[in-house]
Amino acid sequence: MLTNRQLQILQVIVDDFITSAQPVGSRQISKKQEITFSPATIRNEMADLEELGFLEKTHTSSGRVPSEKGYRFYVDHLLNPQGINSKDIQQIQSIFNERLVEVEQIIRKSANILSELTSYTSILLGPDVQRHRVKRFSIVPLSSDTAVAIIVTNNGHVENRMFSLPPHITASELEKMVNILNERLVGASLDEIQKKLEAEVLAVLQQHIQSADDFIHSLVSATMHNSESKIFYGGKTNMFNQPEFHDLNKVRMIMDLMERTSQVQSLFHPNESGIHIRIGSENKQLEMENCSVITTTYSIGEEQQGAIAIIGPTRMDYKRVVALLDVIRMDLSQAFTKNRSDY
Repeated sequence: MLTNRQLQILQVIVDDFITSAQPVGSRQISKKQEITFSPATIRNEMADLEELGFLEKTHTSSGRVPSEKGYRFYVDHLLNPQGINSKDIQQIQSIFNERLVEVEQIIRKSANILSELTSYTSILLGPDVQRHRVKRFSIVPLSSDTAVAIIVTNNGHVENRMFSLPPHITASELEKMVNILNERLVGASLDEIQKKLEAEVLAVLQQHIQSADDFIHSLVSATMHNSESKIFYGGKTNMFNQPEFHDLNKVRMIMDLMERTSQVQSLFHPNESGIHIRIGSENKQLEMENCSVITTTYSIGEEQQGAIAIIGPTRMDYKRVVALLDVIRMDLSQAFTKNRSDY
């Protein structure tokens, strides 16, 4: 168990190193208003903290830097999220000031603003849209043999799918198709569409349209969908601005990881509420050994969740990031609940 003096010194060292990215020495600590003990006492306590594994000594300075164990203790026992100022709040609120109808628009804008506010990389995991339910189905002809199917869901998501029209189809037949599609598909989830097209819609269309089989086959092919949740990035290259990542090999490894969907999804805790912080090796991926990842979830109605991750160096400003995530996850949940009731 650390003494109160050791706790105070550890907190000062972590806070100073987060701000400066420079090793922290005893003289620097002794100048702090809240520190009342001598540099000699501070040096002794720093040596003890290093022996206990909370601090590390660099080769280029007599100062110390937090170890992974030191960051973990700081996060678990010393972290007090800072307040959000009015400027930050206004920037977050700007996400919702516009009438953004689509879930994806809101998520994409949130990712960009989070990266601007933190100077780190933000990743937002959208909900699995396959669970959205059809609200409206329409078909817009683009030429004599091509059209786009437009599917609007109850959550404001819009799917556009190009498909081939049967030859010589008339405007009247196309209107009948759209009416039948709406009768049979509205209320169905996106992952049920293909089954309903083949099991229900085809039989009805065959009674009205001569080329129903070709039409359904083409539409089924167009509506095949990858069920993976969509991933949205903000500030993907912000790592270049951190002194820890002037080594381009480190940055390249992280960028390569971000191109692999399954690896990115493993960074999240999508089924757990609250805020989670993983530091360095806790991320279980070699590419992330110099990074911290802070994640949380947000709600989209009662059944679905999305997730947010902020990636930065282990020298991350944990106080600020945790406070921002706490605000934006609540705002996103409230906005999506309101949007859902509007549809």
